[in-house]
Amino acid sequence: LKSGIDILVGTPGRIKDHIQNSKLELSNVKHVVLDEVDHMLDMGFAEQVEEILGFAYKKGSESNPQTLLFSATCPRWVYDVAKKYMKDEYEQIDLIGKKTQRTATTVEHLAIQCRSSQRAGVLGDIIQVYSGSHGRTIVFCETKKEANELAMNASLKQDAQSLHGDIPQKQREITLKGFRNGVFEVLIATNVAARGLDIPEVHLVIQCSPPK
Repeated sequence: LKSGIDILVGTPGRIKDHIQNSKLELSNVKHVVLDEVDHMLDMGFAEQVEEILGFAYKKGSESNPQTLLFSATCPRWVYDVAKKYMKDEYEQIDLIGKKTQRTATTVEHLAIQCRSSQRAGVLGDIIQVYSGSHGRTIVFCETKKEANELAMNASLKQDAQSLHGDIPQKQREITLKGFRNGVFEVLIATNVAARGLDIPEVHLVIQCSPPK
């Protein structure tokens, strides 16, 4: 940062720290990109993002940075927020169009009904049948408690480890590396793993309950 940079990629909290410690000067920023803007502004970051952007934007100024907002989903409120930082004639680019339920044509979808008391046993069987002995599986749970309990359940005959917000970042990285390298075959995660993971060897993804 001291010697000058062209591009800065950061999380809101870290960028804010650097601004407050006078290590970062944003008045000459030419381009601002907010990635996963729906997630970013819905996860308690909105205040931090607004504060940071306040250093780069002047109300009504023609010399404000070019602003690019990326989002997988665009509820109405995303557009309302966009108007705050974009010129009146902003362009909207939609890569989904009318295919709101677009999913990969190579993926088979199954829904299986079972009692919650039977779930761990059914999960173990499904993983054996659909993922085999060498395939990798990600199981998504709603809560951290649920992820921990499933990871330790004897019905999951395969090696399983959990991944959620209470696990320190360093341990999360070790867990993901082990999963990628095939050290264990089943990753049981909360939505902390919902975005940004690219593990092509995954054969099976299980959602423990209908997503909320």
